[in-house]
Amino acid sequence: MDLITNLSIGFGVAFTAQNLLYAFVGCLLGTLIGVLPGIGPVATIAMLLPATYGLPPEAALIMLAGIYYGAQYGGSTTAILVNLPGEASSVVTVIDGYQMARKGRAGRAVRSSRATGGALPPARRWCPAGESGSR
Repeated sequence: MDLITNLSIGFGVAFTAQNLLYAFVGCLLGTLIGVLPGIGPVATIAMLLPATYGLPPEAALIMLAGIYYGAQYGGSTTAILVNLPGEASSVVTVIDGYQMARKGRAGRAVRSSRATGGALPPARRWCPAGESGSR
């Protein structure tokens, strides 16, 4: 029962309006910096770390998590649209994503990259619903 209590306290802190705003700002900044080729999530966090010095510890960690997630998404966007993997995790995205962009399905490739990047298991990335067997 202690686990449920601690989880509810943690979610209560994480889902305040202020912390959700910091997560949104972190995702936005991370995406803007992560789109630059060659700058991965770790470098993005290193560059934007001073922006969190004046924040409370919970808000700073939430903002850093948003920066990381946004930079990861920004790197996949560059890999799909420009055929340049910014970091090692975007190399596989270049293979399929750029080919989809050349066929005029860049929007779908970027959307599936966003949806499958952290929210869904990696197996979902290779077999999207409605496209099984049609590559």
